[in-house]
Amino acid sequence: MSKKQKEMSFLDHLEELRWLLIRSAGVVFLFAIFAFMKIGYIFEHLLIVFKNPDFATYRFLCNLSRTFGTDGLCIEKIDFTIQSLKMSEQFSAHIWLAITFGFILAFPYILYEIWKFIRPALYESERKYASLFIIASSSLFFLGILFGYYVIAPLSINFLGNYSVSAEVERNFKLASYIAIIKTSVLSSGMIFELPIIIYFLAKMGLVTPEFLRKYRKYAFVLVLVLAAIITPPDVLSQIIVTIPMMILYEVGIIISKIIVKKQNESLVKK
Repeated sequence: MSKKQKEMSFLDHLEELRWLLIRSAGVVFLFAIFAFMKIGYIFEHLLIVFKNPDFATYRFLCNLSRTFGTDGLCIEKIDFTIQSLKMSEQFSAHIWLAITFGFILAFPYILYEIWKFIRPALYESERKYASLFIIASSSLFFLGILFGYYVIAPLSINFLGNYSVSAEVERNFKLASYIAIIKTSVLSSGMIFELPIIIYFLAKMGLVTPEFLRKYRKYAFVLVLVLAAIITPPDVLSQIIVTIPMMILYEVGIIISKIIVKKQNESLVKK
């Protein structure tokens, strides 16, 4: 095969991208169908549980506070009502919950498709790391999902669900609003935990270096604090809980970029 045949035109790349999106959407759709049929279990055992003071996170915080001789973090009641105000609201929530779960379950396959798309641009020595890339990225994503589910979502719902400006105001929340809090907390955490992978590729392209990341560490810290303030309730404890793992991920990114730069420099010396 000639070099001209091996090279792909811009339109060829667009066609590959189009099929990547179609295949990924198809797999998401298949998992969404499964989630659609299991929506009763999902809602009762995975979503509505945040209203239960016996939820694992609330029990952990209560036990933690009691080790310090106080019940300050113990939750006795989360007093609010979830309601549907539109005829189509429950059906819409059903559909979007199924799609969200479909995306989460299909994420490793989406990564596989992304790898196939970028594979031709990689060196032969880099292509053998496909499995490592998919496993590492998927693991970080699901770790972020669990962090969002067990940390950010319950903290947010507990704070916002119990917050009151006046005893005269009833806490009756729309179903869509309740689900949106959980969905945003979980998905945003999953994406944030991909930071080391993003830094890896940026370092490979020469866009970031360990020196750059160290130099702007204090700005990254401020940005993380702002981001933590956005996705968590406005209390110091929640922001600290979210900030710590995000800064750990940033430091891991610095280590990764250092390894990448070192390997690139060694390759240049050998040449």
